[in-house]
This record gives sequence, structure tokens and C-alpha cells, in this order.
Amino acid sequence: MLERIVVDEAVRALRPDFAVLVLTAEGLENGPSDDQSAGWLASAAHSADSGDPHVESWRAAYRTFGAKPQRTRPSVDALLRRADALPAVNKVVDAYNAISVAYALPIGGEDLDAYQGPARLVRATGDEPFDVIAGGEPAVEHPAEGEVVWRDDAGVTCRRWNWRQCVRTRLTETTKNGLFLLERLEPYPLERLREAGDALAGRLREIAPDVRVQSRLIGGR
Repeated sequence: MLERIVVDEAVRALRPDFAVLVLTAEGLENGPSDDQSAGWLASAAHSADSGDPHVESWRAAYRTFGAKPQRTRPSVDALLRRADALPAVNKVVDAYNAISVAYALPIGGEDLDAYQGPARLVRATGDEPFDVIAGGEPAVEHPAEGEVVWRDDAGVTCRRWNWRQCVRTRLTETTKNGLFLLERLEPYPLERLREAGDALAGRLREIAPDVRVQSRLIGGR
């Protein structure tokens, strides 16, 4: 899976400085949020820095494909704005949300077994399906033409680069194998990106001591 994940040249043309550290975690033992994962969220809130220049880099990246970051905020921007009241979801989601806040870094977490084909970052044609819950009911939306999206063979898995994930690939309490996307733009140091990846891997091992974590850096200069 790791070697098949790609960033399309049309996306690289928008932001040549983009890099993503991809982690797979096989053999997870997820479960409901607990005191440990709640502690991770609380600790991250104390170190949150909404003024980190990486946040403004992501706002600028959104503008390159026509998104309005004040209306649909990059994930790290949204998380940092509510760092003092982050909701507990489940142990694995709490782990990566806490790392995202502590490192001012967008991180996506997905159920690897729900993927159909490899993940790839592309500019949308506009007809790709994106499954959501609207008004309490399953629904299908579509990205705007030219929007930067993560997708697989079945459709969009995350809209507007890292704004909102689909329902199909969400990490749940029964997830056994995960895919994590840690996304970086300049001036964010690659060394800090790798440090965040190591920190996330460490948290996953605290949750599931026998988890097998592999990683691959795509892009960066």
C-alpha cells in the first residue's frame, strides 16, 4: 500500500513544497476513549499554538484552488481553535488529534481495510462521490472541479486537502488497520514532521503494543 500512494503532479504544481508522511498501522486494538487518551488531548491543549506559521501556510494553500479558509478551515486550523474542548472520539482518533494539535500539523486517520485501491492526492473532476451524513441520513456530495482531494478507486476520502473525511473510511472502535497522513508545507521543518510521526507511532504502540507501523515520506525538499 505505501508504495502505491501518490501525489498527482497537478497538486505538486500548486504547492511544490508539499510533503506527506504516510504511516500504516496494522494490528490496532482500538476502543472507546479512556483516561489515557483524554489525558493526551488535555496535554496537547496546553501546548497548542494557533499562531504557528504552518496554519497560515495551509490557509494560503486552500486559496490556490479556490477554497475560502475562513469558511472551510484546514483541519489543523479548526482543531487549534477548539484545542481546549477537543471531543473524545475513540483511542486512536484521540491519539492522532492530540499529535495534530501539539505539532500544529494536519493529520488524517483512515480505516485501511475500507479502502478500495491506493490513496492518491489529486485535483477533482467534480463528479467523484463523497459520502456523508446529512440530516442524520446517508448522503452523497461531490467536490468542486479543481478541488484538491484525497481519493481511492471508490471516490473521495477527504475533501479540500484535509478539511473533511468521508464516512466510509472513518476510524472506528473496530478498526484493525489504519492509514495516517501527516501533511506538511514550508516553512514546517521535515525534521519536525518526522518527529510527529514518531510520536504518533509511539502513541499507537501504547494503545496496541503489537501494532506494526511502517512509514514513507512523499515529497519534501
